[in-house]
Amino acid sequence: MKDQAEGLRNLVQIQNDKGTKATRIITVTSGKGGVGKSNFTLNFALTLKSQGYKVLVFDADIGLANIDVLMGVSSKYNLYHLLKKEKSIWEIIQKGYNDLDFIAGGSGFNDLLRLTEEELDYFAEQVMQLNGYVDFIIFDTGAGLSKETLKFILAAEETFVVTTPEPTSITDAYAIIKMVNSMGHDVSFKLIINRVTDMKEGKQTADKISLVAKQFLNIHIPSLGFVDDDVSVSKAVKKQVPFTVAFPNSAASRSLNILVENYIKGYRVIDTPTSGVKGFLNKMMRLLK
Repeated sequence: MKDQAEGLRNLVQIQNDKGTKATRIITVTSGKGGVGKSNFTLNFALTLKSQGYKVLVFDADIGLANIDVLMGVSSKYNLYHLLKKEKSIWEIIQKGYNDLDFIAGGSGFNDLLRLTEEELDYFAEQVMQLNGYVDFIIFDTGAGLSKETLKFILAAEETFVVTTPEPTSITDAYAIIKMVNSMGHDVSFKLIINRVTDMKEGKQTADKISLVAKQFLNIHIPSLGFVDDDVSVSKAVKKQVPFTVAFPNSAASRSLNILVENYIKGYRVIDTPTSGVKGFLNKMMRLLK
């Protein structure tokens, strides 16, 4: 573990010396549980990685963290060990399928709300080292708008809201967007429609939410795309293997590939530079203090 941590430190130092592009921060959330949010996060990250991007998944779902479970990986360390200064940021980074970097969830995110200023500074100094190490850091948050989830939504550069075509899921997805908007925050939301029977259903679901958001909130909520309802997904969960790894040619994997390709096209033409980990931490520190 120490050798791996040392190697990661050396790698990021080389990248920072080269002036690498700043890391982009994404928060993934949902209005309710059971919509496949964590499964989407994991497989989205793996698909991004397969396109040549470096990705780190941060499991920020307090109490229900399961990114490691979905991969059948036993997590030795998590954020708690960092906050208690028992381990460095490099030592809590673990490897999943296809060498995907991830940081396991735990009680640590709840502890963030009770840190002293000195402890917050240490946390920021550690996480800041990730800037340039990866292209994307993806925070998989809990379902619903808890105070912890809200902070990640507000600090990230964009937030993916995962929903399904079910009426209750659509209602809850809109509710979380409405609640954040009512607080006066300008958040870049994007819709992910999961478990659709076909493209038509995916488009209709996204259009419903986008239309209501435009009409009543006066905000534009674009859709990134959809993921097919596919029995291969549940089979992969039982095997504790990501579905894009276990069934790369399944309908779900193919539709996710299209979604990622669309995202990458938009990512490449972004005019404003990303504020990176530094911008994320500045926002997070203001929210926590």
